[in-house]
Amino acid sequence: MNTKIFTIALTSIVALSSCKKEGCTDETATNYNSKAQKDNGSCEYASPAPAYSIPTTYSFTDGNGNSTVSYSGQTERLNQLTELITKIKTGRTSVLNAQDLQDMFANTGGNGNGNFSFTSTKQLRDKTFSLDVTAIEALLNESATASIDFASTASDGQAGVLTSGTSSYLFDANGRDMAELVEKSVMGAVFMYQALNVYFGDGKMNVDNTTAVNAGAGQYYTAMEHYWDEAFGYFGVDIDFPNVAATRFWGKYCNSQNATLNSNADMMNNFLKGRAAIGGSVISDRDAAIAAIRTEWEDISAFQAITYLSDAVGYFGNDEANYLHSLSEAYAFAWNLRYAADTTRRMSVSEHADLMNMFGTNFWSLNVTDLNNIKSTIEANY
Repeated sequence: MNTKIFTIALTSIVALSSCKKEGCTDETATNYNSKAQKDNGSCEYASPAPAYSIPTTYSFTDGNGNSTVSYSGQTERLNQLTELITKIKTGRTSVLNAQDLQDMFANTGGNGNGNFSFTSTKQLRDKTFSLDVTAIEALLNESATASIDFASTASDGQAGVLTSGTSSYLFDANGRDMAELVEKSVMGAVFMYQALNVYFGDGKMNVDNTTAVNAGAGQYYTAMEHYWDEAFGYFGVDIDFPNVAATRFWGKYCNSQNATLNSNADMMNNFLKGRAAIGGSVISDRDAAIAAIRTEWEDISAFQAITYLSDAVGYFGNDEANYLHSLSEAYAFAWNLRYAADTTRRMSVSEHADLMNMFGTNFWSLNVTDLNNIKSTIEANY
């Protein structure tokens, strides 16, 4: 055999073997090349399909189209507070019965001892942050006491009513608007506390998310889904919020601060995202939504306090009724920072106690400098 010819042939074979076509050889890749014989690391892959889709309204169903949303108990408690505050406001023109207010708070007899226009097995009292039950009961008694002087003009040391334009307010002897203090205190000690600390807490979120609670009884939701819904229920908005405006409680004040905080979209989008993430079992996304809601809810309360402090400064010295009314609301929203979740709160327990001490016990004794100092203290943390 001709040695030269053999050498040339061998060289050609080696050359051919070292020039295999390179490319992506993984059939699962989007750029898979069937002609490639050698993988060159260029494979590209499509992003994984999302584990869940986020609806535009708070409407969720199971695989059979059954609604999995339920928070009727929260709606009933919102309605109870609405009627309780309506009752307290009658103290501007007549004497309140303290026991009536206590019965509504505890929903005695399932209808507030005849003071509610509806029946319910729910109540506000048993969902109140335990350390503040006594404080709210005291506010209810003080509302009744202040109403004894409904025919008097409120002044320093004298309970009574003050009027500005078409609006009238019942104040206690320390210049506190009783209806506002009760309303905002329950908003914080029940609605905000329950949503951020109880229903978003480990005890409610680290639960079953695989089977319906009781499909046979129409309860098609898992335990985790239901607890999330109940937190949403305490926010108190329509399933199509903010397209459908909120008119009361936290939803109303979320809308009030929307221009500053973009709070409407932030709150609703995260409530939708978190609930959808639960359906897709993406717990990391659920937890991110919880953190965002906790932060935004606290911001709403802080910025609402700042807003009312600014209003009070504007009314000081020329409109006592609106001055004390605004100051009472500012106090209540500042107080509700107490219910921010420990994992996201911007003020420590001691810092918050110092803030509340700045209001003192008698609103008549505060001046513009005091109000601006309180405002600055809140702004420094938010």
